[in-house]
Formats: sequence, C-alpha cells, structure tokens
Amino acid sequence: MEQEPARRGELAAVFGNPGVARAYRHRPPYPAEVFETLEQIITDRPRRVLDIGAGEGALARPLARRVDQVDAVERSAAMVETGRRRPGGDHPALRWITGAAEAVPLGGPYALVTAGASLHWMPWRATLTRLAAAMTDHAYLAIVDHGHRDLPWQAGLTEIIVRHSRSPGYDPAFSLTTALRAEGLLEIAGHTATAPALFRQTVADYIEQFHSTASLARELMPAAEAAAFDRAVAGLVRPYATDGVLGLPVAADVTWGRITVTAGS
Repeated sequence: MEQEPARRGELAAVFGNPGVARAYRHRPPYPAEVFETLEQIITDRPRRVLDIGAGEGALARPLARRVDQVDAVERSAAMVETGRRRPGGDHPALRWITGAAEAVPLGGPYALVTAGASLHWMPWRATLTRLAAAMTDHAYLAIVDHGHRDLPWQAGLTEIIVRHSRSPGYDPAFSLTTALRAEGLLEIAGHTATAPALFRQTVADYIEQFHSTASLARELMPAAEAAAFDRAVAGLVRPYATDGVLGLPVAADVTWGRITVTAGS
C-alpha cells in the first residue's frame, strides 16, 4: 500500500534542504552495469529518457552520454542546482526540469522512464498514469534499486537506523516493484542484478550519506541526536576500516516493465 500521503509529503519535502542535497554526493555510485542494462532495454527511437525524482542526477548525468536526450525531473530546486554542478550536469543532452513528475510539463515521447530511489515518494497511480501518456509504444519503466550489499555490520546498523528514523514503520525489506505489481500498476518484463563492485569511502563520508535520506536528515534531528547517530555508526564500522577507509560492496537491481494504468482506468 502507498505510504500515508501527508506523511509522505512531509518527508519528501526534506529533499528541498540544501544540506540534504550536498550530502547526496556521499551516496554510493550506480555500478556501470546499470547503464548498460538501461541502454539495452531501449528499443524505440529517438532514445529519449525521462528520469523521475532525479535528485542530483546520479542516473541522469551518466545516461546523458549514452542516449539522445535525458529529461531529469526533480521537485527540489536545491537538488537541481547541486546536480548542475556535478560532473556531467551541464551535458547538452541533459535537460533539468524542476517540479513534481505527476504535475510538471513533460516532453517526450520517452523510450524509457527511469526511477532510482524516488517513485516510492510519489502518488503512484497519478504519477504512473501521467507517465504512460508520455511514453512510446514499447517503452519500459525501469526501477533501479542500489546500495551496499552483505555488510558485516548490517544488523547493528539496522538497529541504529530504526532508533533514529523519522519514517514510521521503516521496513528495510520493502520492495517497490512488488508493491506496484500487487496494486496492479506494473507488469514486470525483466530483472537483472549487477555484480557487486567495490566502492572505497572514508568512515566520515559513509556516515554522512545517511543524512542525505529524508528519514535521517540532519535538518530533522536535534544536534545532539545527530551527533549520537554519527558516534553510533562510527563505533560500529571503524573496526572494519583500514586507515579510516571502508571497502563497500555496491550492487543494484534493475527491474523493468509496462505501466498497466491509463487515464480513465
């Protein structure tokens, strides 16, 4: 079921904070295999891509080098401004659009729509209905879920996150694609999991990436609580660091399918 709209909107608004946008650069990158997969599932021409909830462009910026055009839609002006300054943020094939995917004027038609850690924040039916009308006949919606894998400290980290998270009912096992399918909104056509790629990051930067999330943003925490969170995570992971640097396996799941809801249905 979709998250309660008022609470979803309240947490989503946190991404408008410049501090959250700045912290995004500490999130792990998408493995190169993700972009190879996305290219392969585009069949229509021209290869126009719509990236919804683009954030600072972690998907959109690399994709712009591979396709004809990418429209990156992001409701947070702070995220868009940050993304423009990141590598590839000014690529001529990349067009930034500030606004909500379910309401902002779109171009298209799009041969592929991508969503990273974004669609779960949006009103599913309204957003997918809007997207379906802007897609080509053979276009897929591709949902990309990525992050750290098989961390030896994961159990302890989950306990810390649950203790501090502003998201009621935080469930690390939640699957957006499963939920969309259960709601009858998406017909799955394919899935691939990338091989883990090693990402090296300092302990300090690893901690900071948690504050790029809505539920753990510094802007939602009293300073003392934010400091306590940082100390707890640091104490958990430092035994695994070498000279203050962690080796982090990062992998992604790419699931693509057809949107099964249209205007009037």
